[in-house]
Amino acid sequence: MTTANSAPTSPRVALLLSGGGRSALNLARAFAEGRPSATTALILAHNPSHPGVALCERAGLEVTIIPRDDPKLDDAIDHALDAARIDLVCLAGYLRKFRVGTRWKGRVLNIHPALLPDFGGVGMFGLHVHSKVLEEGRAESGCTVHLVDDEYDHGETLFQRRVPVLAHDTPQSLADRVFAEECVTYPEAVALWIARNSRK
Repeated sequence: MTTANSAPTSPRVALLLSGGGRSALNLARAFAEGRPSATTALILAHNPSHPGVALCERAGLEVTIIPRDDPKLDDAIDHALDAARIDLVCLAGYLRKFRVGTRWKGRVLNIHPALLPDFGGVGMFGLHVHSKVLEEGRAESGCTVHLVDDEYDHGETLFQRRVPVLAHDTPQSLADRVFAEECVTYPEAVALWIARNSRK
């Protein structure tokens, strides 16, 4: 397995999802088009009924299921990642805390639908985030891609992209506008990670 300081120029990427799967599918498509050069080597979910599983399968992508009630879930995830020779893990709407430790330090990215450090932490996902942004009367929102550590929505920010909050916004309309930026930002952040970590 490679390390953060010896990653290949075209890494093998695992996409972990829990929900609708749009972020995972967006990354898989970007990689297939060379934006950036990377391979979707594993898509992993914990529940076969997640909408994202069907979405990815309809796109011709195989999804590996590791049940969430597995008593050694973190170990099972590590085993699947090792078996697929994963260089980089991208959390794509993944709603479980990923065990980073020393094994995956510097090799896990997450995208969050707000401008971290604001509106992050336990319970802050999906429409909950956008509702909170509107409740607080913020003038702008956006998305953040960051390196994952052992705290929720923490770690070095790699990319942020901003959108205005409009007077007529609902949580869903704001979510839609933020997601459009996520589709650009996440592949850009992966490209930055590759540039930082490629073998000399």
